[in-house]
Amino acid sequence: MVKHVAWAAVFALAAAMLQSTLLARLAVYRAVPDLVLDIIVYMAYMHGTMTGQLTGFFSGLILDFLSAAPLGLNALIRTMIGATAGFMKGAFFLDSLFLPMALCAGATLYKALLLAGLHLLFTQEVPTYSLKEPTLWVELVGNSIFAPLLFAFLKMFKNLLLDRGKSS
Repeated sequence: MVKHVAWAAVFALAAAMLQSTLLARLAVYRAVPDLVLDIIVYMAYMHGTMTGQLTGFFSGLILDFLSAAPLGLNALIRTMIGATAGFMKGAFFLDSLFLPMALCAGATLYKALLLAGLHLLFTQEVPTYSLKEPTLWVELVGNSIFAPLLFAFLKMFKNLLLDRGKSS
């Protein structure tokens, strides 16, 4: 499990750098696809809650250090997303298109819900999505579109990210 989480953190770092540089320049309505979120969902779905939580926590820490968000906000949000996505392990057959899109769309909505809840508690410190603006919806579409591509990319590294004999 440690190996899987460590490699997932390496992929998350690369994804965070990609989304903060190249994808930030291509942003529509200031919305950037959250590739790190897709990696967390992939790892949680393939390994379960513990790996999902750890991947979410370390990926969140990486994002906390790269962003202006309060330290620990991304770690908390992504730990909760990893734990929740881990409950889906083995519940569905992992096809190559629809399930990755549905899982990542659900994770994006869950992230928005968690941020809204934290925004109620810490109004000044925690940013949230406005349902009146298209930012959340553009990010949801971007995450959904990138999900099958990212899942297929991560499957190419199954010897690093998956248990031996697991070929899903």
